[in-house]
Amino acid sequence: MTSVPPLPFQTVHGIPIPLDWLCLAPHPDDAEIGAGGTLIRLAQAGRAVGILELSRGERGTQGTPQVRVAECARAAQIMGLSWRGQLGLGDGELTDTPAAAHALAAALRAVRPRVLLVPHHKDRHPDHFGTYHLSRRAVQLAQLRKADLQGEPWRVSRVLLYQGNADIQATLLVDVGDVQQEWEAAVQAHRSQFSGEAISETVTPEIIERRRARQIYWGTLARVRYAEAFEAEDALLVDPLAL
Repeated sequence: MTSVPPLPFQTVHGIPIPLDWLCLAPHPDDAEIGAGGTLIRLAQAGRAVGILELSRGERGTQGTPQVRVAECARAAQIMGLSWRGQLGLGDGELTDTPAAAHALAAALRAVRPRVLLVPHHKDRHPDHFGTYHLSRRAVQLAQLRKADLQGEPWRVSRVLLYQGNADIQATLLVDVGDVQQEWEAAVQAHRSQFSGEAISETVTPEIIERRRARQIYWGTLARVRYAEAFEAEDALLVDPLAL
């Protein structure tokens, strides 16, 4: 009897099922900060939503991998995620290598997302723009029938870039005004990062205030109170009747 190779990730919350939306996060908490309100809105609307951390954040100044995985599980419950996992690539070493791309492509085949959220390539953090470039190769690999990968081929329908620390040219704004309480609770679930001393503009007790300021800015452009911003590299097809 032929054994089935193990899946290339650790499940933190839920079970790996076909997802409507999947957010790739270089480290624990990146998804909540950059796209958490949108993910919560989708989950509340009944969509199957997930997060895949590429690393465990083991080189972060604050917290340990064990503490941070517990924080991820708590945040997933608050957000109503269907699934959350960790790929286990090296923190500080996220880049487009064949081995990493094959691992991520196998994960994409396992959870089969329709829409994929990835960090913007303009972000200053090497792991963030490394994740962007890695995701491009993995999306291509996942759909190739002759790729040496576990699982059936899968084609992601849409890739959207979410905002990290750099400015972006937003082509899609999502109203997140109705989920501010849940979003704040999900971010604050990562207590090891946001309750101690300020380490950076991101790892700081002021994270909610700083990120909400961005949501207010994007919300002003969208004529709502709070919005999250995304950039589509390909043209979006819009029903004019919905405008």
